[in-house]
Parts: sequence; structure tokens; C-alpha cells
Amino acid sequence: MKAIKSHELLTDVPASELWKIYGTLRLEELVRQLLPQEFVKIDNKNYIKELVAIEGDFLNLGFTKYVTRFEVIQKGLKSSVIKSSVVYEFDDGRPELEAPASTTPLALAARAIVKYVKKQKATETSS
Repeated sequence: MKAIKSHELLTDVPASELWKIYGTLRLEELVRQLLPQEFVKIDNKNYIKELVAIEGDFLNLGFTKYVTRFEVIQKGLKSSVIKSSVVYEFDDGRPELEAPASTTPLALAARAIVKYVKKQKATETSS
């Protein structure tokens, strides 16, 4: 079975500012420390990153494929949407795997990154 779950967070931060975090090696280093995933798509023009699980918890649970996708979408001069998705596959006989496939950690990370970018911007402005 193949499925996708997504979360969208509307922000008052321009996409280009958010991509300074999502598009950098800092995000890659953090993800590699936390999860054994490999970046398979990095699109700096359209602000998209995709990672695929290569080992570890998701595959050990029984997923045959688990892809995490981040997309930052410009919605105006000073706003954007962070769309975080998981695309996953598992054998039809394993419906219990539907629950562990979640965007909750991605949503929490998106909120934290927005907060971080705003704090950095405020620090730059006050300097």
C-alpha cells in the first residue's frame, strides 16, 4: 500500500528566509544525526528537499519505503507555507503501520524553524 500524509504551516516569513535553514547543510547534518536518511532531491529553485530512509526504525517497523519531503511555498511578499509530507509504502497485510507514519515531528520542527528564523531576523535588525 502506498500513502501520503502532509502538514502545512502558514508563516509570516518569506520563503527565501526559511530556505536559508531548510536549504543548507545545517538541516542535512541535523537530519543525518537523528535519522539514517539520504537526501535524494535538493531543489534550491523551487525550495524542495526529499529524503529517503535507508535503514533504521522506519524500515525495521516494516515500511518498504519511507520518504520525507519538505517544500517551502511563497504565498506573498512576507509569507509562505511550509509543507511537510511523508510518502510511505508497506505491504497490504500490515495496516498497523498506518499510525506510525506521522507528520507531527515535521510540524513541530517547522514551527521551531520559523521561530528560529524570526529570532535571527530580530537580532540582525537590532544590531
